[in-house]
Amino acid sequence: MTTFKSDFLIIGSGIAGLSAALRLSEFGKVNLIAKREINVSSTQEAQGGIASVSLSGDDFQKHISDTIIAGAGLCKKDVVETVVKQAPERIRELMKWGVRFDPDIGLEGGHSERRIFHAGDATGSEIETALVKNVKSNPNISVFEHYTAVNLIKIDGKCWGAYVLDNKEGKVNTFLAGATVLATGGACKVYVYTSNPDIATGDGVAMAYRIGCKIANMEFMQFHPTCLFHREAKTFLISEALRGEGAVLKDKNGVRFMTKYHPSAELAPRDIVARAIDAEMKKTGDQCVFLDISFKSTNFIKKRFPMIYKTCLSFGIDITKSRIPVVPAAHYMCGGVLTDIRGRTTVPGLYAIGEVSCTGLHGANRLASNSLLEGLVFSYQMAEDIKMARKGLTSKKFPKVLPWKKGRATPPDEAIVITHNWYEIRRLMWNYVGIVRSNKRLARALVRIENLKKEINQYYWDFIITQDLVELRNLATVAEVIIKSAIMRKESRGFHYNIDYPKKLKTAKDTVL
Repeated sequence: MTTFKSDFLIIGSGIAGLSAALRLSEFGKVNLIAKREINVSSTQEAQGGIASVSLSGDDFQKHISDTIIAGAGLCKKDVVETVVKQAPERIRELMKWGVRFDPDIGLEGGHSERRIFHAGDATGSEIETALVKNVKSNPNISVFEHYTAVNLIKIDGKCWGAYVLDNKEGKVNTFLAGATVLATGGACKVYVYTSNPDIATGDGVAMAYRIGCKIANMEFMQFHPTCLFHREAKTFLISEALRGEGAVLKDKNGVRFMTKYHPSAELAPRDIVARAIDAEMKKTGDQCVFLDISFKSTNFIKKRFPMIYKTCLSFGIDITKSRIPVVPAAHYMCGGVLTDIRGRTTVPGLYAIGEVSCTGLHGANRLASNSLLEGLVFSYQMAEDIKMARKGLTSKKFPKVLPWKKGRATPPDEAIVITHNWYEIRRLMWNYVGIVRSNKRLARALVRIENLKKEINQYYWDFIITQDLVELRNLATVAEVIIKSAIMRKESRGFHYNIDYPKKLKTAKDTVL
Protein backbone atom coordinates (compact mmCIF):
# COMPACT_ATOMS: atom_id res chain seq x y z
CA MET A 1 0.00 0.00 0.00
CA THR A 2 1.34 3.42 -1.00
CA THR A 3 0.74 6.89 0.43
CA PHE A 4 0.59 9.75 -2.07
CA LYS A 5 0.84 13.33 -0.80
CA SER A 6 -0.02 16.57 -2.58
CA ASP A 7 -1.31 20.03 -1.84
CA PHE A 8 -4.59 19.24 -3.59
CA LEU A 9 -6.51 16.08 -4.41
CA ILE A 10 -9.14 16.22 -7.15
CA ILE A 11 -11.49 13.28 -7.64
CA GLY A 12 -13.04 13.36 -11.12
CA SER A 13 -11.96 14.35 -14.63
CA GLY A 14 -14.87 16.21 -16.24
CA ILE A 15 -14.95 19.93 -16.93
CA ALA A 16 -15.07 20.78 -13.21
CA GLY A 17 -12.20 18.52 -12.18
CA LEU A 18 -9.92 19.30 -15.11
CA SER A 19 -10.38 23.07 -14.92
CA ALA A 20 -9.90 22.89 -11.13
CA ALA A 21 -6.62 21.03 -11.62
CA LEU A 22 -5.37 23.66 -14.03
CA ARG A 23 -6.27 26.47 -11.64
CA LEU A 24 -4.83 24.86 -8.51
CA SER A 25 -1.63 23.87 -10.29
CA GLU A 26 -0.66 27.53 -10.30
CA PHE A 27 0.08 27.40 -6.57
CA GLY A 28 0.56 23.77 -5.57
CA LYS A 29 0.97 20.13 -6.52
CA VAL A 30 -2.21 18.39 -7.69
CA ASN A 31 -3.11 14.69 -7.74
CA LEU A 32 -6.08 14.00 -10.02
CA ILE A 33 -8.01 10.73 -9.78
CA ALA A 34 -9.89 9.31 -12.81
CA LYS A 35 -11.99 6.17 -12.42
CA ARG A 36 -11.27 5.08 -15.98
CA GLU A 37 -9.29 6.91 -18.68
CA ILE A 38 -9.03 10.63 -18.00
CA ASN A 39 -11.37 11.53 -20.87
CA VAL A 40 -14.24 9.28 -19.70
CA SER A 41 -16.78 11.64 -18.14
CA SER A 42 -20.24 13.11 -18.59
CA THR A 43 -18.54 16.20 -20.04
CA GLN A 44 -17.18 14.07 -22.88
CA GLU A 45 -20.75 13.03 -23.75
CA ALA A 46 -22.32 16.52 -23.57
CA GLN A 47 -23.86 17.49 -26.91
CA GLY A 48 -25.73 20.74 -26.44
CA GLY A 49 -23.32 23.40 -25.29
CA ILE A 50 -22.56 26.02 -22.68
CA ALA A 51 -24.77 29.03 -22.00
CA SER A 52 -23.47 32.61 -21.99
CA VAL A 53 -24.92 35.98 -22.91
CA SER A 54 -23.19 37.28 -26.03
CA LEU A 55 -25.60 38.56 -28.67
CA SER A 56 -27.23 41.99 -28.88
CA GLY A 57 -30.78 41.80 -27.60
CA ASP A 58 -29.76 39.40 -24.84
CA ASP A 59 -28.57 40.43 -21.38
CA PHE A 60 -27.65 39.00 -17.99
CA GLN A 61 -31.06 39.67 -16.52
CA LYS A 62 -32.75 37.53 -19.19
CA HIS A 63 -30.39 34.62 -18.53
CA ILE A 64 -30.89 35.02 -14.78
CA SER A 65 -34.66 35.11 -15.21
CA ASP A 66 -34.69 32.02 -17.47
CA THR A 67 -32.62 30.09 -14.93
CA ILE A 68 -34.82 31.06 -11.98
CA ILE A 69 -38.03 30.24 -13.85
CA ALA A 70 -36.69 26.81 -14.78
CA GLY A 71 -35.58 26.24 -11.17
CA ALA A 72 -39.19 26.43 -9.94
CA GLY A 73 -38.54 28.67 -6.96
CA LEU A 74 -35.53 26.88 -5.47
CA CYS A 75 -32.65 28.74 -7.13
CA LYS A 76 -30.43 30.93 -4.96
CA LYS A 77 -30.48 34.29 -6.69
CA ASP A 78 -26.97 35.35 -5.63
CA VAL A 79 -25.56 32.10 -7.02
CA VAL A 80 -27.47 32.47 -10.29
CA GLU A 81 -26.23 36.03 -10.69
CA THR A 82 -22.62 35.02 -10.00
CA VAL A 83 -22.68 32.17 -12.51
CA VAL A 84 -24.44 34.10 -15.28
CA LYS A 85 -22.26 37.19 -14.94
CA GLN A 86 -19.05 35.14 -14.98
CA ALA A 87 -20.11 33.21 -18.09
CA PRO A 88 -18.49 35.43 -20.78
CA GLU A 89 -15.12 35.40 -19.01
CA ARG A 90 -15.28 31.63 -18.49
CA ILE A 91 -16.03 31.16 -22.21
CA ARG A 92 -13.00 33.28 -23.09
CA GLU A 93 -10.97 31.16 -20.70
CA LEU A 94 -12.03 27.96 -22.49
CA MET A 95 -10.96 29.51 -25.77
CA LYS A 96 -7.52 30.30 -24.29
CA TRP A 97 -7.27 26.64 -23.30
CA GLY A 98 -7.86 25.72 -26.95
CA VAL A 99 -11.61 25.07 -27.17
CA ARG A 100 -13.02 25.95 -30.60
CA PHE A 101 -16.67 26.94 -30.76
CA ASP A 102 -18.80 27.25 -33.90
CA PRO A 103 -19.55 30.84 -34.98
CA ASP A 104 -23.33 30.46 -34.69
CA ILE A 105 -25.00 30.73 -31.28
CA GLY A 106 -27.68 28.12 -30.52
CA LEU A 107 -31.08 28.14 -28.82
CA GLU A 108 -32.34 25.52 -26.36
CA GLY A 109 -35.52 24.87 -24.41
CA GLY A 110 -36.16 27.26 -21.52
CA HIS A 111 -33.91 29.99 -22.96
CA SER A 112 -35.58 33.18 -24.18
CA GLU A 113 -32.62 34.07 -26.43
CA ARG A 114 -29.89 32.39 -28.44
CA ARG A 115 -26.93 32.04 -26.08
CA ILE A 116 -25.61 28.47 -26.47
CA PHE A 117 -21.94 28.21 -27.43
CA HIS A 118 -21.36 24.86 -29.08
CA ALA A 119 -19.03 22.81 -31.27
CA GLY A 120 -21.53 21.13 -33.56
CA ASP A 121 -23.33 18.59 -31.39
CA ALA A 122 -20.13 17.39 -29.70
CA THR A 123 -19.35 20.36 -27.46
CA GLY A 124 -18.37 18.26 -24.47
CA SER A 125 -15.86 16.27 -26.46
CA GLU A 126 -14.24 19.46 -27.77
CA ILE A 127 -13.98 20.86 -24.22
CA GLU A 128 -12.74 17.60 -22.68
CA THR A 129 -10.08 17.12 -25.36
CA ALA A 130 -8.68 20.63 -24.88
CA LEU A 131 -8.64 20.43 -21.09
CA VAL A 132 -7.06 16.97 -21.03
CA LYS A 133 -4.28 18.21 -23.32
CA ASN A 134 -3.54 21.08 -20.95
CA VAL A 135 -3.67 18.88 -17.85
CA LYS A 136 -1.35 16.21 -19.28
CA SER A 137 1.25 18.81 -20.23
CA ASN A 138 1.21 20.48 -16.79
CA PRO A 139 4.18 19.42 -14.62
CA ASN A 140 2.33 20.27 -11.39
CA ILE A 141 -0.49 17.79 -12.10
CA SER A 142 -0.16 14.02 -11.61
CA VAL A 143 -2.97 11.98 -13.20
CA PHE A 144 -3.99 8.59 -11.81
CA GLU A 145 -6.16 6.73 -14.33
CA HIS A 146 -8.18 3.63 -13.38
CA TYR A 147 -8.30 4.64 -9.71
CA THR A 148 -11.58 4.59 -7.74
CA ALA A 149 -12.07 6.63 -4.57
CA VAL A 150 -13.45 4.40 -1.80
CA ASN A 151 -13.79 6.56 1.31
CA LEU A 152 -12.86 10.10 2.29
CA ILE A 153 -10.44 10.51 5.20
CA LYS A 154 -11.80 12.64 8.04
CA ILE A 155 -9.67 13.40 11.11
CA ASP A 156 -10.69 15.78 13.90
CA GLY A 157 -13.56 17.10 11.80
CA LYS A 158 -11.46 17.90 8.70
CA CYS A 159 -11.09 16.08 5.38
CA TRP A 160 -7.50 15.10 4.59
CA GLY A 161 -7.89 13.16 1.36
CA ALA A 162 -9.18 9.70 0.48
CA TYR A 163 -8.53 5.99 0.36
CA VAL A 164 -8.36 5.11 -3.32
CA LEU A 165 -8.49 1.73 -5.06
CA ASP A 166 -6.00 0.99 -7.83
CA ASN A 167 -8.45 -0.81 -10.13
CA LYS A 168 -5.76 -2.77 -11.96
CA GLU A 169 -3.66 -3.82 -8.98
CA GLY A 170 -6.57 -4.29 -6.58
CA LYS A 171 -4.77 -2.35 -3.84
CA VAL A 172 -6.16 0.52 -1.76
CA ASN A 173 -3.73 3.42 -1.45
CA THR A 174 -3.84 6.53 0.72
CA PHE A 175 -4.03 9.93 -0.98
CA LEU A 176 -3.40 12.80 1.45
CA ALA A 177 -4.02 16.44 0.60
CA GLY A 178 -4.49 19.76 2.32
CA ALA A 179 -7.67 20.32 0.32
CA THR A 180 -9.82 17.67 -1.38
CA VAL A 181 -12.13 18.48 -4.30
CA LEU A 182 -15.05 16.26 -5.26
CA ALA A 183 -15.72 16.57 -8.99
CA THR A 184 -17.19 13.10 -9.42
CA GLY A 185 -20.24 14.04 -11.48
CA GLY A 186 -23.71 12.61 -11.08
CA ALA A 187 -25.53 9.44 -10.09
CA CYS A 188 -27.93 8.69 -12.91
CA LYS A 189 -26.69 5.11 -13.27
CA VAL A 190 -29.00 4.51 -10.32
CA TYR A 191 -31.74 4.30 -12.99
CA VAL A 192 -32.27 1.70 -15.74
CA TYR A 193 -32.47 4.25 -18.55
CA THR A 194 -29.89 7.02 -18.49
CA SER A 195 -27.83 9.18 -20.82
CA ASN A 196 -24.85 9.02 -18.44
CA PRO A 197 -21.65 7.01 -18.84
CA ASP A 198 -21.19 3.93 -16.65
CA ILE A 199 -18.98 5.82 -14.18
CA ALA A 200 -21.89 8.01 -12.98
CA THR A 201 -22.56 5.99 -9.82
CA GLY A 202 -22.85 8.78 -7.26
CA ASP A 203 -19.46 8.14 -5.66
CA GLY A 204 -18.95 11.72 -4.45
CA VAL A 205 -22.37 12.06 -2.84
CA ALA A 206 -22.08 8.66 -1.15
CA MET A 207 -18.59 9.32 0.24
CA ALA A 208 -19.53 12.80 1.47
CA TYR A 209 -22.72 11.47 3.08
CA ARG A 210 -20.77 8.82 4.96
CA ILE A 211 -18.49 11.41 6.62
CA GLY A 212 -21.38 13.63 7.64
CA CYS A 213 -21.62 16.21 4.84
CA LYS A 214 -25.01 17.77 4.33
CA ILE A 215 -26.72 16.59 1.14
CA ALA A 216 -29.50 18.67 -0.45
CA ASN A 217 -32.37 18.29 -2.94
CA MET A 218 -31.55 14.79 -4.13
CA GLU A 219 -35.19 14.18 -5.09
CA PHE A 220 -34.64 16.39 -8.14
CA MET A 221 -33.25 13.96 -10.69
CA GLN A 222 -33.63 15.45 -14.13
CA PHE A 223 -34.92 13.12 -16.83
CA HIS A 224 -33.88 14.21 -20.29
CA PRO A 225 -36.95 13.94 -22.51
CA THR A 226 -35.20 12.47 -25.52
CA CYS A 227 -32.80 9.54 -25.47
CA LEU A 228 -32.60 7.33 -28.54
CA PHE A 229 -34.92 4.33 -28.18
CA HIS A 230 -33.11 1.39 -29.77
CA ARG A 231 -32.13 -1.90 -28.16
CA GLU A 232 -28.53 -1.56 -29.34
CA ALA A 233 -28.15 2.12 -28.36
CA LYS A 234 -27.18 2.00 -24.71
CA THR A 235 -27.21 5.63 -23.57
CA PHE A 236 -27.27 7.86 -26.63
CA LEU A 237 -28.77 11.28 -26.02
CA ILE A 238 -30.72 13.22 -28.63
CA SER A 239 -29.78 16.79 -27.75
CA GLU A 240 -32.28 19.42 -26.69
CA ALA A 241 -30.69 21.55 -29.39
CA LEU A 242 -32.77 19.69 -32.00
CA ARG A 243 -35.92 21.06 -30.41
CA GLY A 244 -34.21 24.42 -30.21
CA GLU A 245 -33.81 24.28 -33.99
CA GLY A 246 -37.48 23.39 -34.56
CA ALA A 247 -37.78 19.60 -34.12
CA VAL A 248 -41.23 18.50 -32.93
CA LEU A 249 -42.48 15.58 -30.85
CA LYS A 250 -45.10 13.27 -32.34
CA ASP A 251 -46.90 10.07 -31.42
CA LYS A 252 -46.72 6.93 -33.57
CA ASN A 253 -49.52 8.29 -35.78
CA GLY A 254 -47.53 11.43 -36.55
CA VAL A 255 -49.67 13.70 -34.36
CA ARG A 256 -47.84 16.47 -32.51
CA PHE A 257 -48.77 16.50 -28.80
CA MET A 258 -46.67 19.04 -26.86
CA THR A 259 -49.04 21.91 -27.68
CA LYS A 260 -51.52 20.25 -25.29
CA TYR A 261 -49.12 20.48 -22.37
CA HIS A 262 -47.43 23.90 -22.48
CA PRO A 263 -47.61 27.18 -24.45
CA SER A 264 -43.92 26.78 -25.37
CA ALA A 265 -44.60 23.26 -26.69
CA GLU A 266 -41.29 21.50 -27.43
CA LEU A 267 -39.34 24.41 -25.90
CA ALA A 268 -40.98 24.01 -22.48
CA PRO A 269 -38.69 23.22 -19.51
CA ARG A 270 -37.42 19.66 -19.42
CA ASP A 271 -39.56 18.50 -16.51
CA ILE A 272 -42.73 19.39 -18.42
CA VAL A 273 -41.55 17.77 -21.66
CA ALA A 274 -40.42 14.59 -19.87
CA ARG A 275 -43.73 14.22 -17.99
CA ALA A 276 -45.68 14.89 -21.18
CA ILE A 277 -43.84 12.11 -23.01
CA ASP A 278 -44.30 9.81 -20.02
CA ALA A 279 -48.05 10.58 -19.99
CA GLU A 280 -48.39 9.93 -23.73
CA MET A 281 -46.57 6.60 -23.47
CA LYS A 282 -48.72 5.48 -20.53
CA LYS A 283 -51.90 6.57 -22.30
CA THR A 284 -51.12 4.70 -25.51
CA GLY A 285 -49.06 1.84 -24.13
CA ASP A 286 -46.32 2.64 -26.65
CA GLN A 287 -42.68 2.16 -25.74
CA CYS A 288 -41.54 5.47 -27.24
CA VAL A 289 -42.56 8.66 -29.01
CA PHE A 290 -40.87 10.30 -32.00
CA LEU A 291 -38.82 13.44 -32.58
CA ASP A 292 -39.02 14.85 -36.10
CA ILE A 293 -36.54 17.26 -37.68
CA SER A 294 -36.68 15.73 -41.16
CA PHE A 295 -38.43 18.80 -42.57
CA LYS A 296 -35.16 20.74 -42.25
CA SER A 297 -32.71 20.66 -45.12
CA THR A 298 -30.31 17.73 -45.29
CA ASN A 299 -27.30 20.04 -45.38
CA PHE A 300 -28.45 21.90 -42.27
CA ILE A 301 -28.99 18.68 -40.28
CA LYS A 302 -25.64 17.17 -41.26
CA LYS A 303 -23.74 20.36 -40.47
CA ARG A 304 -25.53 21.28 -37.21
CA PHE A 305 -25.89 17.73 -35.82
CA PRO A 306 -23.12 15.63 -37.38
CA MET A 307 -22.65 13.24 -34.45
CA ILE A 308 -26.37 12.63 -33.96
CA TYR A 309 -26.83 12.12 -37.70
CA LYS A 310 -23.98 9.62 -37.95
CA THR A 311 -24.90 7.74 -34.79
CA CYS A 312 -28.57 7.39 -35.69
CA LEU A 313 -27.59 6.31 -39.20
CA SER A 314 -25.43 3.57 -37.68
CA PHE A 315 -28.64 2.20 -36.13
CA GLY A 316 -30.51 2.41 -39.44
CA ILE A 317 -32.24 5.75 -38.76
CA ASP A 318 -31.71 8.54 -41.30
CA ILE A 319 -32.86 11.63 -39.40
CA THR A 320 -32.97 13.68 -42.62
CA LYS A 321 -35.82 11.43 -43.79
CA SER A 322 -37.24 9.66 -40.73
CA ARG A 323 -38.49 10.42 -37.25
CA ILE A 324 -36.24 9.52 -34.29
CA PRO A 325 -37.71 7.12 -31.67
CA VAL A 326 -37.07 8.61 -28.22
CA VAL A 327 -37.78 7.96 -24.52
CA PRO A 328 -37.02 9.96 -21.36
CA ALA A 329 -33.90 8.90 -19.44
CA ALA A 330 -32.21 9.96 -16.21
CA HIS A 331 -29.84 12.71 -17.22
CA TYR A 332 -28.75 15.10 -14.48
CA MET A 333 -28.64 15.33 -10.70
CA CYS A 334 -29.93 18.75 -9.65
CA GLY A 335 -29.19 18.15 -5.96
CA GLY A 336 -25.96 16.92 -4.39
CA VAL A 337 -23.38 17.76 -1.75
CA LEU A 338 -24.46 21.07 -0.22
CA THR A 339 -21.94 23.88 -0.81
CA ASP A 340 -21.65 27.61 -0.40
CA ILE A 341 -20.84 30.05 -3.19
CA ARG A 342 -17.14 29.12 -2.91
CA GLY A 343 -17.74 25.39 -3.34
CA ARG A 344 -17.09 24.66 0.35
CA THR A 345 -19.00 21.72 1.84
CA THR A 346 -20.05 21.46 5.48
CA VAL A 347 -16.87 19.49 6.25
CA PRO A 348 -13.71 21.66 6.39
CA GLY A 349 -11.08 20.79 3.81
CA LEU A 350 -13.62 19.32 1.39
CA TYR A 351 -14.96 21.10 -1.69
CA ALA A 352 -17.55 19.91 -4.20
CA ILE A 353 -17.90 21.33 -7.71
CA GLY A 354 -19.88 20.43 -10.81
CA GLU A 355 -22.77 17.99 -10.88
CA VAL A 356 -21.84 16.36 -7.57
CA SER A 357 -22.62 19.62 -5.77
CA CYS A 358 -25.80 21.44 -4.82
CA THR A 359 -24.89 25.10 -5.20
CA GLY A 360 -28.37 26.57 -5.58
CA LEU A 361 -27.94 27.32 -9.28
CA HIS A 362 -30.35 24.73 -10.66
CA GLY A 363 -33.06 24.64 -8.01
CA ALA A 364 -35.71 22.03 -8.80
CA ASN A 365 -34.98 21.81 -12.53
CA ARG A 366 -31.81 22.60 -14.49
CA LEU A 367 -31.92 25.02 -17.39
CA ALA A 368 -30.25 23.45 -20.44
CA SER A 369 -26.52 24.19 -20.93
CA ASN A 370 -26.06 25.73 -17.49
CA SER A 371 -24.27 22.62 -16.20
CA LEU A 372 -20.95 22.95 -18.05
CA LEU A 373 -20.98 26.60 -17.07
CA GLU A 374 -21.53 25.74 -13.40
CA GLY A 375 -18.55 23.39 -13.41
CA LEU A 376 -16.30 26.11 -14.82
CA VAL A 377 -17.53 28.89 -12.55
CA PHE A 378 -17.29 26.86 -9.37
CA SER A 379 -13.83 25.52 -10.16
CA TYR A 380 -12.89 29.21 -10.35
CA GLN A 381 -14.76 30.07 -7.14
CA MET A 382 -13.14 27.16 -5.32
CA ALA A 383 -9.64 28.00 -6.55
CA GLU A 384 -10.04 31.63 -5.49
CA ASP A 385 -11.11 30.51 -2.01
CA ILE A 386 -8.15 28.17 -1.68
CA LYS A 387 -5.79 30.81 -3.02
CA MET A 388 -6.92 33.26 -0.35
CA ALA A 389 -7.13 30.84 2.57
CA ARG A 390 -4.66 28.04 1.91
CA LYS A 391 -1.87 29.22 -0.35
CA GLY A 392 1.48 27.83 0.76
CA LEU A 393 0.05 24.61 2.20
CA THR A 394 2.66 21.87 2.10
CA SER A 395 2.62 18.11 2.56
CA LYS A 396 4.57 18.47 5.83
CA LYS A 397 1.41 19.44 7.71
CA PHE A 398 -0.50 16.17 7.35
CA PRO A 399 -1.74 14.24 10.39
CA LYS A 400 -0.91 10.59 10.91
CA VAL A 401 -3.30 8.41 8.91
CA LEU A 402 -3.59 4.65 9.29
CA PRO A 403 -3.10 2.68 6.07
CA TRP A 404 -6.04 0.78 4.61
CA LYS A 405 -6.52 -2.63 6.20
CA LYS A 406 -8.48 -5.42 4.59
CA GLY A 407 -8.88 -7.27 7.88
CA ARG A 408 -10.20 -10.78 7.37
CA ALA A 409 -11.76 -10.01 4.00
CA THR A 410 -11.33 -12.73 1.38
CA PRO A 411 -11.55 -12.64 -2.44
CA PRO A 412 -15.18 -12.40 -3.70
CA ASP A 413 -16.73 -15.83 -4.21
CA GLU A 414 -19.91 -14.99 -6.13
CA ALA A 415 -19.96 -12.04 -8.55
CA ILE A 416 -23.66 -12.75 -9.19
CA VAL A 417 -24.46 -11.02 -5.89
CA ILE A 418 -23.09 -7.74 -7.26
CA THR A 419 -24.74 -8.17 -10.66
CA HIS A 420 -28.13 -9.04 -9.20
CA ASN A 421 -28.18 -6.18 -6.67
CA TRP A 422 -26.96 -3.69 -9.27
CA TYR A 423 -29.87 -4.60 -11.52
CA GLU A 424 -32.40 -4.68 -8.66
CA ILE A 425 -31.49 -1.19 -7.42
CA ARG A 426 -31.75 0.34 -10.87
CA ARG A 427 -35.06 -1.36 -11.68
CA LEU A 428 -36.44 -0.44 -8.24
CA MET A 429 -35.55 3.23 -8.75
CA TRP A 430 -37.01 3.32 -12.27
CA ASN A 431 -40.32 1.75 -11.27
CA TYR A 432 -40.86 3.39 -7.87
CA VAL A 433 -38.85 6.64 -7.88
CA GLY A 434 -39.05 7.66 -11.53
CA ILE A 435 -40.66 10.54 -13.41
CA VAL A 436 -44.00 10.20 -11.57
CA ARG A 437 -44.03 9.14 -7.89
CA SER A 438 -46.50 8.32 -5.12
CA ASN A 439 -46.35 7.87 -1.36
CA LYS A 440 -46.94 4.12 -1.63
CA ARG A 441 -44.20 3.64 -4.22
CA LEU A 442 -41.71 5.65 -2.19
CA ALA A 443 -42.51 3.75 1.02
CA ARG A 444 -42.04 0.41 -0.75
CA ALA A 445 -38.81 1.63 -2.31
CA LEU A 446 -37.38 2.64 1.08
CA VAL A 447 -38.10 -0.76 2.65
CA ARG A 448 -36.47 -2.55 -0.28
CA ILE A 449 -33.38 -0.34 -0.45
CA GLU A 450 -32.77 -0.71 3.30
CA ASN A 451 -32.78 -4.49 2.91
CA LEU A 452 -30.49 -4.31 -0.11
CA LYS A 453 -28.08 -2.01 1.74
CA LYS A 454 -27.74 -4.55 4.59
CA GLU A 455 -26.84 -7.30 2.14
CA ILE A 456 -24.41 -5.11 0.20
CA ASN A 457 -22.69 -3.80 3.35
CA GLN A 458 -22.21 -7.33 4.64
CA TYR A 459 -20.65 -8.28 1.31
CA TYR A 460 -18.44 -5.16 1.48
CA TRP A 461 -16.95 -6.16 4.84
CA ASP A 462 -16.63 -9.88 4.08
CA PHE A 463 -14.79 -9.63 0.76
CA ILE A 464 -11.83 -7.74 -0.72
CA ILE A 465 -13.22 -4.72 -2.54
CA THR A 466 -13.36 -4.28 -6.31
CA GLN A 467 -14.47 -1.33 -8.42
CA ASP A 468 -17.82 -3.02 -9.03
CA LEU A 469 -18.41 -3.50 -5.30
CA VAL A 470 -17.44 0.10 -4.50
CA GLU A 471 -19.86 1.38 -7.15
CA LEU A 472 -22.66 -0.92 -5.98
CA ARG A 473 -22.26 0.27 -2.40
CA ASN A 474 -22.37 3.89 -3.55
CA LEU A 475 -25.43 3.29 -5.75
CA ALA A 476 -27.29 1.84 -2.78
CA THR A 477 -26.39 4.83 -0.61
CA VAL A 478 -27.44 7.32 -3.28
CA ALA A 479 -30.70 5.47 -3.90
CA GLU A 480 -31.48 5.66 -0.18
CA VAL A 481 -30.75 9.41 -0.11
CA ILE A 482 -32.95 10.05 -3.17
CA ILE A 483 -35.85 8.08 -1.70
CA LYS A 484 -35.62 9.74 1.72
CA SER A 485 -35.44 13.18 0.10
CA ALA A 486 -38.47 12.42 -2.09
CA ILE A 487 -40.46 11.27 0.96
CA MET A 488 -39.62 14.49 2.81
CA ARG A 489 -40.99 16.75 0.04
CA LYS A 490 -44.75 17.07 0.47
CA GLU A 491 -45.41 18.80 -2.84
CA SER A 492 -44.71 18.59 -6.56
CA ARG A 493 -42.02 20.98 -7.79
CA GLY A 494 -39.74 20.92 -10.79
CA PHE A 495 -38.59 17.39 -11.51
CA HIS A 496 -40.18 15.93 -8.39
CA TYR A 497 -43.79 15.01 -9.15
CA ASN A 498 -45.84 13.11 -6.55
CA ILE A 499 -49.46 12.25 -7.46
CA ASP A 500 -50.37 12.43 -3.75
CA TYR A 501 -49.10 16.03 -3.55
CA PRO A 502 -49.77 17.38 -7.06
CA LYS A 503 -49.59 21.08 -6.10
CA LYS A 504 -46.60 23.28 -5.37
CA LEU A 505 -46.36 24.80 -1.89
CA LYS A 506 -46.26 28.58 -1.59
CA THR A 507 -42.94 28.51 0.25
CA ALA A 508 -39.96 26.86 -1.44
CA LYS A 509 -37.56 25.02 0.86
CA ASP A 510 -34.51 22.84 0.30
CA THR A 511 -34.54 19.20 1.37
CA VAL A 512 -31.43 18.63 3.47
CA LEU A 513 -30.17 15.32 4.88
